[in-house]
Amino acid sequence: MLPTPAIAFWSHRQSAPAAVITASHNPWTDNGVKIFAPGGLKLADDVEAAIEARLASAPADAGDPSPPRGMLLIDDVVADYLEHVVEGLPRLGGLHVVLDCANGAMSGIAPRAFERLGARIDVINDTPDGSNINHGCGATAPGALCAAVVERHADLGLAFDGDGDRVIAVDHLGNVVDGDHLLALAAVQLRDQGRLADDTVVVTVMSNLGFHRAMASAGVRVVTTPVGDRSVLEALDAGGLSLGGEQSGHIIYRSLATTGDGLLAGLRLAADVHDRGRPLAELAAAAMTAYPQVLINVRVADAHPRVADELAADVATAEASLAGEGRVLLRASGTEPLIRVMVEAPTSEAAWDAAEGLADVVRRRFG
Repeated sequence: MLPTPAIAFWSHRQSAPAAVITASHNPWTDNGVKIFAPGGLKLADDVEAAIEARLASAPADAGDPSPPRGMLLIDDVVADYLEHVVEGLPRLGGLHVVLDCANGAMSGIAPRAFERLGARIDVINDTPDGSNINHGCGATAPGALCAAVVERHADLGLAFDGDGDRVIAVDHLGNVVDGDHLLALAAVQLRDQGRLADDTVVVTVMSNLGFHRAMASAGVRVVTTPVGDRSVLEALDAGGLSLGGEQSGHIIYRSLATTGDGLLAGLRLAADVHDRGRPLAELAAAAMTAYPQVLINVRVADAHPRVADELAADVATAEASLAGEGRVLLRASGTEPLIRVMVEAPTSEAAWDAAEGLADVVRRRFG
């Protein structure tokens, strides 16, 4: 079992197409197929649509599959991938890290990478049985990791998702450090090292307003894309940029990867904490201050991809209530019959008031 970023790495190295059976951060019942084009890049929308149309039109009983044209068994992918993710990193002796492997594809790999660098590790949720992946654990449910870091007096914790393309951190106090904070730390570090291309970082519309303000103060330009790590990658390549990611924990170091890589990003965070000799809690607090963010998912009968345009006046009213000190985002989910209402404001009360008011409008209009 290999994590998605390891497959993408090998696809890039071999200039070969690749496929991964995964539900990503979701339950195993949502399993699907991620396909990479030669070079480790995700397929373009039109290519995905063509494949889906071909599958949809295939007869239910198409007979026996065509015989394979050939098969190449490769047994050194893990070794090569591990060598890749640790290359150039310092020894992590004295650093105590708890790893939550989400009972997924990082279970047999992430611990080996940290051990190779000499870190002291504790590992939880590393016994995949095919159905316990992402179940109350990993990047989307870090509660167990938060408790483990505090109980074991660790320096930090890292939670991956099922296929390993996301990572969320936990500081020694048990507080979650999300992708926005990880990107803020990485952007300033790379900028100071002269390795942040065009002094620019790429994020999605979900990144916190506090991130944007922190980057402005640090002199780092921010490019914003639609949700999805593929959108981030496209912007990175279009601008010749080096760093991007999502609040959810997809972090792309473009010179090292073609997709989000939770292990690669987690190792670099651990190295940063080790080298600076300061707690992650202190580093994260200095990197940015997040605005209170409220996200309300409103279930609707049908998809409404242009909901932001249809309710533009209501969005403007919600924004006006924040007097320029917040942000409102209204969008349809790409995978579920949901409309997501997101509001950021200086106080939780203001964010909730604006979000609930707009959610009520959505329910009356589309519910």
